[in-house]
Amino acid sequence: MYIVSLNYIRPIAEVEAVLDAHIAWLDKYFAAGVFIAAGRKDPRTGGLIIVDDVERQRLDSILAEDAFQTVAEYEITKVNVTRAADEFAALVGR
Repeated sequence: MYIVSLNYIRPIAEVEAVLDAHIAWLDKYFAAGVFIAAGRKDPRTGGLIIVDDVERQRLDSILAEDAFQTVAEYEITKVNVTRAADEFAALVGR
């Protein structure tokens, strides 16, 4: 599984201008079962996406489709979940 941290590098007005396209992109990969969770950082400096265990090349291709490529930097961390609360037990081993 991956944690993708997005950090805005452009003013929030530019982020807002591509937000609808970004949300459509999120919806596409939630529907495909690739994305597990996503949300904004607080304060609003970027966002976070939890991604299922896919090949890294596929993840890179998916991220390249995001409209936020023009307004954010991406930090990708591979995580091997070995423990989780009962509510998140399905994440273990992903």
